[in-house]
Amino acid sequence: MKTYVKDYFFLTIGALIYAFAIEAFLMPSRIIDGGVTGISMILNALSGKPLGIFIVVINLPFIILALKKLGKRFVFFTFYSILVFAGGVTMFSHLLHGHCIIEDLELFLAAVFGGLILGAGVGLVIRNGASLDGTEIMAIYATKKIPFSVGEIIMFINLFIFTLAGFVYDWKHALYSIITYFVAYKTMDIVIEGLNESKSVFIITDYSAQIGKDIMEKMDVSVTYIDAEGGYSGVQKRIVYCVISRLQVQKLKEIAKNIDPRAFIAIENVYEVEGVRIKKRKI
Repeated sequence: MKTYVKDYFFLTIGALIYAFAIEAFLMPSRIIDGGVTGISMILNALSGKPLGIFIVVINLPFIILALKKLGKRFVFFTFYSILVFAGGVTMFSHLLHGHCIIEDLELFLAAVFGGLILGAGVGLVIRNGASLDGTEIMAIYATKKIPFSVGEIIMFINLFIFTLAGFVYDWKHALYSIITYFVAYKTMDIVIEGLNESKSVFIITDYSAQIGKDIMEKMDVSVTYIDAEGGYSGVQKRIVYCVISRLQVQKLKEIAKNIDPRAFIAIENVYEVEGVRIKKRKI
């Protein structure tokens, strides 16, 4: 119970910080974020409809998509965070009335400080097991169909969004939006202690075949078995090894611990992944 209370507390704080950065720095300066939030901000500028509505509606299909592969806990936390974020932008919009928190703030400073605050909020949410943007979920699924990594797909999506922002606003504000995105991305890395897109996972267990099978079937992730020997016991074991995205970590832990509560799991950051992913055999 204490863990859940802590998670909800930080998810709420992170989502509200994100909302504050959007309404206090980015919206008044006509600077946009990447991903679903960026698309929502563009649609808000074109239609005048509330930003919070677009955030929830556009993210909803991605949340449903994540339910099967990323687990109920992640999906519920993500949905909760997005609702808090949408409510936060609505609340801060009424409180600030479309004005920047610091009057006459230069665009560069708005981009930098907006990115810092935004990245801190998103980092808190990710660190506590949720997400605020459906494009990352979509990118995980897209990697199964096209030969690009999650990071490359997100980069392509955001490049399209920032280009679109150049037509909706102007190219100066689109370029400042890129600065904000870069600052936010680096701040996120600091807040979540270097959490990267990909993680390499080693699982030492007496139930390697069953855990490996469940990972492949329930997560559609390829695994490799490595023969090993216990240093103290001298017992022969098979290590389960795989590479997953950061959003899949919780799901993998649940699979392994449900089969073997004593399983030893080591997770490391992967800075670059290359090579061909072996697909499941079609019978």
